[in-house]
Amino acid sequence: MTEAVAPHIPVLLDAVIAALAPAPGETHVDGTFGAGGYARALLAKDARVIAFDRDPDAIREGEPLAAQSDGQLELVPERFSQMRPALAARGVESVDGVALDIGVSSMQLDRAERGFSFQADGPLDMRMERGGRSAADFVNGADEAEIADVLFRYGEERQSRKVARAIIAARPIETTGQLAGVVRRALGHHPGMKKDPATRTFQALRIHVNEELAELEGGLAAAEQVLSPGGRLAVVTFHSLEDRIVKQFLKARSGTLPAASRHQPAASKEGPPPTFEAVARPVRADEAEVSANPRARSATLRAARRTAAPAWTEKGSSR
Repeated sequence: MTEAVAPHIPVLLDAVIAALAPAPGETHVDGTFGAGGYARALLAKDARVIAFDRDPDAIREGEPLAAQSDGQLELVPERFSQMRPALAARGVESVDGVALDIGVSSMQLDRAERGFSFQADGPLDMRMERGGRSAADFVNGADEAEIADVLFRYGEERQSRKVARAIIAARPIETTGQLAGVVRRALGHHPGMKKDPATRTFQALRIHVNEELAELEGGLAAAEQVLSPGGRLAVVTFHSLEDRIVKQFLKARSGTLPAASRHQPAASKEGPPPTFEAVARPVRADEAEVSANPRARSATLRAARRTAAPAWTEKGSSR
């Protein structure tokens, strides 16, 4: 990181490491390397760490840590949903733990040039992988109905149609400041508001541009495939859309909830045996952590242990 960027503080670090319970010689996946907070803690427990990140900046900035790790840390520039083939390519068939910290990282938010936040003006980008369609491409190219649908679905913006109309009328929109201004004027904004009205729009666009919810579903299924019997899964989410996916996945895979998505087939007595057990109660940051790291306020940790049952297929049968 540059001197101007605030240091990244890993959220719920102690709770995540307690859930993973790393032991010397074990192999763990850090599916969202970021600034390496979880990876460092795992390395301190003498575990081998294979860390994934789709953001090339995170991989590049993690190289010094990997170089100092005596081969214990390997960085993989890939989406965590691809962990199974990526691990197989490295001769790893199974791992003892998988950690996922979902959503945008502090480094991405703090760097205006990445275009994730309206706290400082920058290009309206939001791409984690630095490639493909940007947020500017979407807001300037999509029609009103599509924009409204994205804002409602991923931002839970109740006035999504009103915001979409304002965006269409203001195009072209090229910077985060421009977009925030359009949303604020459409919804009304005054200093001292508890939550900036642009927050929901920015969340929705970021999730859409990076396909975050589909990636989360794929990552959970991939973790199920690569975890060895007794392996531990720890997932930190930051809003209800993410948390709902994790909660329903673990309930379905532990045999306690009939579920509806292709990654969450209905459980029944005749169905596949549970692939997860010991599903822990959700953990949230205490007041001390929130005071030290405000990002932790909305964080929820869900964890579980892998059984010996074969991973489910998309249709709900064992592999």
